Amino acid sequence: MSRIANAPVEIPAGVEISLNGSEVSIKGAKGTLSRVVHADVNVEQQGSTLTTVARKKSKQAVAQAGTTRALLNNMVIGVSQGFEKKLTLVGVGYRAKAQGSKLDLTLGFSHPVQYDVPEGIKIETPSQTEIVVSGVDKQVVGQVAADIRAYRPPEPYKGKGVRYSDEHVARKDAKKK
Repeated sequence: MSRIANAPVEIPAGVEISLNGSEVSIKGAKGTLSRVVHADVNVEQQGSTLTTVARKKSKQAVAQAGTTRALLNNMVIGVSQGFEKKLTLVGVGYRAKAQGSKLDLTLGFSHPVQYDVPEGIKIETPSQTEIVVSGVDKQVVGQVAADIRAYRPPEPYKGKGVRYSDEHVARKDAKKK
């Protein structure tokens, strides 16, 4: 039994929710998100809370109810506060520069890397070695950060590469003679 599905989603002030059949649209100060809910899940609004209930008592339906509750909670947080991921560039000559809808990266390759920023995502570079990815959709923010990190993931010997700001890289000793 999913315990997550039993907890209601609190709706803060300034967030509007509309339920149209199986589609849920959430509108807030930062933007609007919508999602089609699984057929086995029923979403109900009671005052300033949202609840998810499995329509059947099958294991899959109960699991989908918990997943739907977590997704709706992330949508509410996204349109009211937003999400952000911070990346750090470690290495001599590694630089990042945000220019409009492009991110220019210098990562030790023979060519510069240009990343096209998707719609709804904002990328800032407070310094040459820091990247801040922000937006309303948690999944898209995480995917953009993972795509940027994938250009040069941190290597274990010198620790060079693109890493999350809170990531710990396990270092290895060099080969012994």
